[in-house]
Amino acid sequence: MAYELPLFPLRAVLFPGGLLSLKVFEARYLDLIAQCLRERRSFGVVGLSSGSEVRDAGGKVQLETIGCEAELLEVNGDTPGILQVRCKGTRRFETHDSSQQDNGLWVGQVTALAADADLPYPSACAPTAVSLGLAIARLKGQGVTPILEPYRYDDPGWVANRWCELLPLSQQARQKLMELPDPVVRLQLVDEFLRSKGILG
Repeated sequence: MAYELPLFPLRAVLFPGGLLSLKVFEARYLDLIAQCLRERRSFGVVGLSSGSEVRDAGGKVQLETIGCEAELLEVNGDTPGILQVRCKGTRRFETHDSSQQDNGLWVGQVTALAADADLPYPSACAPTAVSLGLAIARLKGQGVTPILEPYRYDDPGWVANRWCELLPLSQQARQKLMELPDPVVRLQLVDEFLRSKGILG
């Protein structure tokens, strides 16, 4: 069933279960965050395939069709006119139609996509989960926590998604991986990439 969802276009890809930090200063997005706080609702993060994140009267914007809903976790408004926002990716959606309002905010008619199936973790990809745990531990040792708990190392989709966030992939590659409906296939592609780069033996 289709529903209306405010959209936040970014040159980034949000995955379900992922953590996204935003510095919000444009009036249209300040209003959006305020509305989401009031109504306790989410917004949609969609990739920009062309155009600018900042409003440009002469620029043509093209949005990706598949995005991910974002749930607000923390909003800091200590700096006047700027909000520091942390949010969590929840479910993927497909946009069937989108339009830009007078204030510049994008709104889409979307349908929710199915969550990753609960599949057993493939034993051949076990080193991928182990290596992810080591990577997270190293980051924590450096005072960086880019991964939200709980950690689900037995979940192929979760492990694949977290690697997609950490690896130096192009936006286009991340988008294609996020769109894949089969979490095991997504994990296998990540596993192949890690092996090709010598990260896994």
